[in-house]
Amino acid sequence: MHGSLSATWLLVALCAATGAYCLLRLRSAVEEQRRTAGGEALMGFGMALMAVPAAVVAPPRWAWLLYAVVFGGAALRALWASRSVRGHHLHHLVGTFAMAYMALAMAVRPAAHAHHGGAGAPVLTGLLLVYFTVYVLWTGARLAPLATASPGVAPGGTVSAGWGDRPELARACRLSMGIGMLAMLLAM
Repeated sequence: MHGSLSATWLLVALCAATGAYCLLRLRSAVEEQRRTAGGEALMGFGMALMAVPAAVVAPPRWAWLLYAVVFGGAALRALWASRSVRGHHLHHLVGTFAMAYMALAMAVRPAAHAHHGGAGAPVLTGLLLVYFTVYVLWTGARLAPLATASPGVAPGGTVSAGWGDRPELARACRLSMGIGMLAMLLAM
């Protein structure tokens, strides 16, 4: 990724912190949290690696191809999961596809992306930008609380296991990854 060095490092830190929180969610007692946490951790850490400034570490072509294979495999897994369960798995499919797409773009033409060359953004990049813009706005709007609940009490009245099981924190992580995806797509 290319851009302002301080903004890029902030994106790396945000994505890595999001990935770390998603790893903690893997230990959750709530099945829904565990079901999506692994894929979100992969996305967070993958985005952090891909966002490392090229001035610091310029990955070789094979690294971009490896990212494309890993995220292509994750996209296939999300596609398989989305056939029976709708909703968030479709978002994982779009996100992992976008990561594989960006990795392939950097493997094929890293020099062109470094200088922002070419005749403009490809249509697919534009469609992904629109999708993630809508997703960020929708997810951000869902963070606003509709009703006040007691801390540590789940909607059914049961006591939650802790901060790792809080759905609003998971939404905040998804929001930060969506914003990170927008930044990475804009930098292409």
